[in-house]
Amino acid sequence: MKQIEVVAAIIRDSEGRVFATQRGYGDYKDFWEFPGGKMEAGESPEDALKREIWEELETRIAVERLVQTVEWDYPKFHLTMHCFLCHIESGILTLKEHEAARWLPKEQLDSVEWLPADWIVVKTLRNNG
Repeated sequence: MKQIEVVAAIIRDSEGRVFATQRGYGDYKDFWEFPGGKMEAGESPEDALKREIWEELETRIAVERLVQTVEWDYPKFHLTMHCFLCHIESGILTLKEHEAARWLPKEQLDSVEWLPADWIVVKTLRNNG
C-alpha cells in the first residue's frame, strides 16, 4: 500500500478556537481537515508545516508542539499525519486551495464532517483541550 507522510497545523487563536478548512478537490472534496501537506525530502516536519501554511493560506505560523501522530489506512494509501499546535505570527488567513474555512470553538468541533484521520485529532482536542 502506498505510504503518505504529512504535517497538519492545529491553528489556535487567542480565544482557543481551532481553524478548520474544507477540501475543494479530490476523493474527499467537501470534507474538513486541519491545513497542511506533504513534507519534501530533507525537510523537518516543522519547516514543512510552515511552508505548507504559507503556500495554502499566505500566513506565517509559529509551531508550538507536536500534539500527536495519526496512522490511518485510507482505501488507496496509508497516512502518517504529524499534527502540531500552532498560532499565527503574521498574515491574514487567505484560502488558496480550500473552498471554505471556519474558526471552531472546542464545543463546536463536531459541527463539520472531518476527514477520518482528522477525527482522531478532534477527539484528542475535545478530551485534552
